[in-house]
Amino acid sequence: MAADQALRGLDNLELQPTEGARDPGRIARKAWTALWPKVLAVALILAVWEAVTLSGWKHLVLKGPGPVFSALWDEMLHGSPSLWGIIGVTLETAVVGYAAALVIGSVVGLLVARIPVLRAAVGSIITGLQTMPSIVWVPFGIILFGESESTILFVVILGAAPSIAAGLISGVDYTPPLLLRAGKTMGLRGFALYRYLILPASLPAYVAGMKQGWAFAWRSLMAGEIVVQIVGQFSIGQSISVDQQNLDFAGASAMLIVILVIGLVVDTIFTKADTSLRRRRGLLETAT
Repeated sequence: MAADQALRGLDNLELQPTEGARDPGRIARKAWTALWPKVLAVALILAVWEAVTLSGWKHLVLKGPGPVFSALWDEMLHGSPSLWGIIGVTLETAVVGYAAALVIGSVVGLLVARIPVLRAAVGSIITGLQTMPSIVWVPFGIILFGESESTILFVVILGAAPSIAAGLISGVDYTPPLLLRAGKTMGLRGFALYRYLILPASLPAYVAGMKQGWAFAWRSLMAGEIVVQIVGQFSIGQSISVDQQNLDFAGASAMLIVILVIGLVVDTIFTKADTSLRRRRGLLETAT
């Protein structure tokens, strides 16, 4: 009997953290702790924006938060073409371009990291490409592909791939030599060494490069869509270009809000992935 009671006591001790983690009140407090700084920042931005509007500066074109959000709501409900269709076109291009950049950047990064001749030949070029403004690639894309979706994809890939490659190179470079020797001692060679040791060890830096690559891809995509006008395909960038021609501050601002929201959502996904990875690696303190 005494042994059974002791075992039940140990079971209760093990269950307490799990039950506490599922406490609705605790979850709500954590959510509010994470949310209120963002709410405060948005409130301050809106307050400053409204104050500038009320001051009368550029009153002929500058619109306050009210008209801008009203324009955004109208675009969502009655826009022609539909706002959701516009977002869909842009996101499709973003996914295709980023996926291509991920493959190219990963292959180039892995080859450069492990082949000394390639490192000497193109290592510094990858760093230099990261500093190139995305907009400078648009004329080359138009010369090569005309005003087409291929031009936009060209700009997106050149904007994102160098950052992804640089992240992977950095991760491979910082793989501990002791870990490499241990892997070789255990019989890991060639592809197996990369598959089971080097790539997992470089994953944190690789994810950081992927996150930075997405930021460059998104920025490059907006630059390409604003400049390259594709007939029969209306995107977020083209919508901003039309609003600029019509001096429609409310419409352009509504599209900027859409761009910001999409960027924040994707950034949150990458942040969650990075946090999960660091927690699995024991790099984060467990909440008590």
